[in-house]
Amino acid sequence: MVFKKVLVANRGEIALRIVRALRDLEITSVAVYSEVDRLSQHVRYADEARLIGPADARLSYLDGARIIEVAKACGVDAIHPGYGFLAENADFAEAVEAAGMTFIGPSPQSMRQLGNKIAARELALQAGLPVVPGSEEITSMPDAIQFAESIGFPVMVKASAGGGGRGIRIVGSAGEFEAAAQQAMYEAKAAFGNAAIYVEKHLSPVRHIEVQIIADKHGNIVPAGERECSIQRRHQKIIEECPSSVVSPELRRKLGRASVRLSRAANYHNVGTVEFLLTEDGSFYFLEMNTRLQVEHPVTEMVTGIDIVKDQILVAAGEELAYEEADLLSRGWAIECRIVAEDPFNGFLPSVGKVVFAREPAGPGIRVESALYDGMEVTPYYDSLLAKVTAWGRNREGARSRMKRALAEFRIEGVATNIPYLTQILDIPDFVTGSIDTGFLDRHAVVAEEPLQRQKTAAEIGALLLMIVPESAPEPVPGGNNHRGPVAGSAWRERMGNFSGVSQWR
Repeated sequence: MVFKKVLVANRGEIALRIVRALRDLEITSVAVYSEVDRLSQHVRYADEARLIGPADARLSYLDGARIIEVAKACGVDAIHPGYGFLAENADFAEAVEAAGMTFIGPSPQSMRQLGNKIAARELALQAGLPVVPGSEEITSMPDAIQFAESIGFPVMVKASAGGGGRGIRIVGSAGEFEAAAQQAMYEAKAAFGNAAIYVEKHLSPVRHIEVQIIADKHGNIVPAGERECSIQRRHQKIIEECPSSVVSPELRRKLGRASVRLSRAANYHNVGTVEFLLTEDGSFYFLEMNTRLQVEHPVTEMVTGIDIVKDQILVAAGEELAYEEADLLSRGWAIECRIVAEDPFNGFLPSVGKVVFAREPAGPGIRVESALYDGMEVTPYYDSLLAKVTAWGRNREGARSRMKRALAEFRIEGVATNIPYLTQILDIPDFVTGSIDTGFLDRHAVVAEEPLQRQKTAAEIGALLLMIVPESAPEPVPGGNNHRGPVAGSAWRERMGNFSGVSQWR
């Protein structure tokens, strides 16, 4: 192995996921953390941990210069960005390489080319991929309205540098256009630091299908099957599955070939995801390419048996892929649910506070990825994702049934979560039959009240409060085998049990 030590420039469940992959490869891991994350599981589990700044992400996890400074001080060979934060920041990737370390991801050139949605569309056209009719970057509002009228309403106003469903507005008429465009520009500027937007034809009904690709530096590009990502709320994915119930072997082959052509045209290496819109008649259109690890990668791993994060690390180290597309035999079905700290019975308002009790599901076919622990503070500073639950079954119904059981077992007390909402979705007849598209949740509203069995009495909450982590818990020791936890027999150990989290990943 080229790498002896790798810094993980992220937090929470994805940081823990990467650290575990590094341990499988016998590579020393370095975690970074903000002041409010000093007790986090990824900090305890990593071989080393370094404080990088205050809670504000701009002064910690988004401070690329500070992260590189810490990485150099620790003597790391490479930096893994996870997803979110700096994962698709080409300037950061370039600075990592300039500092003499390896960025575990695609090249800065590929990131810039594919990160700009307009440039990516042009590249897709050159590679022979069908694209949704769309404009250049909006520089004149009257010209943009005229273009929208020429392709026909409804249209979508989208951020050029966007991703994750941000900076998007659906516009139904010319009279709504300017206000929607201004809102999209404001959101894009806040989320990406870039207010540039463009216009694209809004297709409906459509499914959101994405293809996982893995490319090494030796010219090998392997498509690892598709994922169905149509269950979205406000353009944010909340349930994903692999494979898609409507993708035939022939369509899978076409989607895979198109993804490989685009990746080769961008001189792409490492892990990436090519996203498509699929219409009812079987036509597909290129949407965008995400130049990073996806949140929903576990469903692909459970069906194909590969380890995408380990592949990322090996490819970045110059290794050749050890398998070809023909080696990836799809086995069964996997469904993933994203557990977030939101209250679905109160307008999906974010929920913050202390997790006084957490019990994760287990058993055959269930995989949980989280950094939850009793006493964990859910703060307003970061994304609301708490955990991901993936269920595997021999077929789609088997995976759905297991997911229902897993959600029924999952207990998170102290903050509101979307678990009851996800449970309701799984039982909607159209979901059961696979009759879904990106507008599914617009047609199926959540029940107004939380089921009675999910409500807690004051006595139960009082009992759970006894399990809160003491404020005087010890801080992580840099380079001090933090994954082994505090001294055996301490009050911390008695209250927290196996804090290392080894049992979290099933």
